[in-house]
Amino acid sequence: MKLHSFKGGIFPKERKEISRDCPITKAFPSSKTVTIPVTMGGAPNTPLVKPGDKVAAGQIIANGDKFMNCPVHSSISGTVKKITKCVVTSNAEVDCIVIESDGENRVALMDKLNPFTCSFNKAIERIKNAGITGMGGASFPAHVKLNPPPDKKIDYILLNAAECEPYLTCDERNLLETPEKVIDGLAICLHLVNARGIIALEENKAYLKPVLLDAIINKGYEDKISICVVKTKYPQGSEKFIVSACLGVEIPSSKLPADAGAIICNVGTVCAISDAFRLGLPLISRVVTFSGFGVTKPCNLKLPIGTLISDLMPEYFSFDEERTQKIISGGPMMGFAMSTLTFPVTKGTSGVTFLTDEETLLEEEDQCISCGNCVARCAMRLNPVLIIRELKSGNVDKAKRFGLMDCIECGCCAFVCPAHIKIVQRVRLGKNIVRQKMMEQRQKEALKAKEGK
Repeated sequence: MKLHSFKGGIFPKERKEISRDCPITKAFPSSKTVTIPVTMGGAPNTPLVKPGDKVAAGQIIANGDKFMNCPVHSSISGTVKKITKCVVTSNAEVDCIVIESDGENRVALMDKLNPFTCSFNKAIERIKNAGITGMGGASFPAHVKLNPPPDKKIDYILLNAAECEPYLTCDERNLLETPEKVIDGLAICLHLVNARGIIALEENKAYLKPVLLDAIINKGYEDKISICVVKTKYPQGSEKFIVSACLGVEIPSSKLPADAGAIICNVGTVCAISDAFRLGLPLISRVVTFSGFGVTKPCNLKLPIGTLISDLMPEYFSFDEERTQKIISGGPMMGFAMSTLTFPVTKGTSGVTFLTDEETLLEEEDQCISCGNCVARCAMRLNPVLIIRELKSGNVDKAKRFGLMDCIECGCCAFVCPAHIKIVQRVRLGKNIVRQKMMEQRQKEALKAKEGK
């Protein structure tokens, strides 16, 4: 069987066996409280509730009036205690709505809606009202992705079932436990954009192919949906490489999959889309993997959005504090090292990884020896050594010309660097500087335009 792939990439230890056999289990925070970020993808939202308000699970608590806004819902029934700054993934402090459960389990569901008979606009409105974003990490609003501009002809929707990030198995468990929901959600997306579907499944999960084929046949979509087994390689799950592996098309710099006639959807996202139509359920919970050698009770938990990780111990999972050297929100390659466990599950939280000495390389940076390992492994075909050299010299504009903004921060370069240079961290800082300059430039132009009037 031919395995589809892309040029470059690396082969880190997968460590999927730690949590692969852990079934999805529903869990609830021990404090009976959730801390929900006001914005989780899309344009910045504004809170629609205030302290003291009673809310139901599924009720919209934050939103905006722009097309790019993606509403946020209460994940539990209870009382709004406060709106305050809290630490989230990436260690940033953002506005969060803290809700305490009242134990009444009141819900505010939408009416069920047939996605195949309702109008396109009504279907897109349903996906938006359900607050569905990409659940693979980027958190891009699904209603925007599934409503491409008229000049973008979409031929394929690729279901990203690669889950190439080591340790994480939340998508794998969803595929195994709810294959018919996955296929239903994908079929809804295909109907909306009039496209064909391809499920991109990494070789290490090829055992799921018969399971998915059965679901495809049972739903009657064998002529619309196919399965493409791709090579187990990191970062195979990145959207540009999924397109390259499945369609043999390369997406140019600064372009999107839509420019190649494709839309990429995550497994969790299509499940949420199915729930939004079939159950009228907004996106108020998600599956999160807890893994790593530091975890003494690995698991895949279905959690209310806003659950603090610290509120799950020791009932649902536990970890060895003495052995654990690093706690990461996400996987070890693209996740963020966290300084605390009091951060909430968001729509884009796919896992929390607890790494020991055996799994973590804590080395001081040395001098770059220009070995070229980072260039050889970069799947984006960039020259990381030149980007970092310019960033160290403060030449952000030159780093940008070398492809700074094209970097997907996958970490392949840092993984193979013998000098242990923190390439991804430096790239993230460089991108922040570029974005800040762009924002300042826009503000200047807006001010000039205002003065001109």
